[in-house]
Amino acid sequence: MHVLTLMNTAVVLAHPNDGDFPGGWDSGWWWVLRPLMLLIWIVVIALVVRWVLRSRGRREPTGMERAREILAERYARGEVSLEEYQERIARLS
Repeated sequence: MHVLTLMNTAVVLAHPNDGDFPGGWDSGWWWVLRPLMLLIWIVVIALVVRWVLRSRGRREPTGMERAREILAERYARGEVSLEEYQERIARLS
């Protein structure tokens, strides 16, 4: 059996009130938690939607973009002179 099932069984046996938790869901301070739980779920769903939308916006660079990146890296390492870099960038445009 699952631990939660055992815990629920123990609660019901210790406090029999129609199988509900002690005090019942409709009594006491539970009226505060219902809107709070609804708000928490709305926030969780909004965060998941935001994460999905932001992750869909990311894309791989195209061939031309990647070529410019490689050329810029080679220039930064000193493998290509300024004139050669400018010439190749002009050809890529």
